[in-house]
Amino acid sequence: MARRRQTVTIKHVAADAGVSLQTVSRVINNEPNVRPAMAERVREAITRLGYVPSLAAQRMGGSRSYLILALNDRDRTISDWRARQGTDWVDQMLLGGMLTCARHGYRLLLELVDTHSDRIERELAATIAALQPDGVILTPPHSDNPLIAELLDRHDIAFARIGAQGGGAGIALSMADEAGARRATEHLLALGHRRIGFVAGPEDYTTSAQRADGWRGAMREAGASCDGLLAVGNFDFPSGEAAAHALLGAAVPPSAILASSDQMALGVLAAAREGGLSVPDDLSVVSFDDTPIARFAHPPLTAMEQPIAAVTARAVELIIAQLGGRARPAAPVVIAGELKVRASTAAPRV
Repeated sequence: MARRRQTVTIKHVAADAGVSLQTVSRVINNEPNVRPAMAERVREAITRLGYVPSLAAQRMGGSRSYLILALNDRDRTISDWRARQGTDWVDQMLLGGMLTCARHGYRLLLELVDTHSDRIERELAATIAALQPDGVILTPPHSDNPLIAELLDRHDIAFARIGAQGGGAGIALSMADEAGARRATEHLLALGHRRIGFVAGPEDYTTSAQRADGWRGAMREAGASCDGLLAVGNFDFPSGEAAAHALLGAAVPPSAILASSDQMALGVLAAAREGGLSVPDDLSVVSFDDTPIARFAHPPLTAMEQPIAAVTARAVELIIAQLGGRARPAAPVVIAGELKVRASTAAPRV
């Protein structure tokens, strides 16, 4: 039988480099107060022995856990998983967060929390007690939940709020939702559309209101009316389809529709087909998010990109900087996406 290879530990690294365990831990965590020559000796020992730092080794240097916890909406995430509709938001969040955490010697964990639950404070407190994260990333709708912010403040945990507009505790990061909806609406206006319908997301997401404000602002500046052109969905396919049927069933239907998510935009495409409309000849459609389904739709959807990986990566960097003693940004950090123009938009029929 093959002999089992001995696991290399931090003690082996310390012995090989001729330094203390605390010195190895400080080098692993990129902490100051280690002489360059000594730090290089430790790194050479790590490489030579093939040592992979563990969380336990990282924690030896101080009281940090080197864990950052990302909170996402439980019901919506599980619903998407079960429906096998794709969870690009979660995938991109993990991509940006995990890679950035790894560069700094941290780990990112994903936790699902029901923001509407009356047990949220007890549930989150138990999670914090078990994991003891150094930082927390809040995503909508958790970003605007005062109970969560107050709990994290009481535990002196650094946290970032994605989708926040500023004000309140924590680090606010925005993907410029209002400006993005304005940009998408201006694209349709530039093509010659005047009746542009808007399918908003659920009211408990502040990003839904921000996108609606962007649409209204662009329409108002162009002198176009918004009357009878707003419908509300739930970020999913059925609600987008129902909203589109309501808008297209009006006495004077819109010539274009902007939907607040890719799933709802797919519902708009389905409603258009059911009504015998051709996209973009009879109806132009613009989406929000720009997940893979937007590119693979028929026709491919013009979409406002949501740079989730980039904003999560920045959230991690700012949390780690705050843990290192730097002040959190006073103003919201804005990372805007781009409008990806594809075949679903064209000038209206004359």
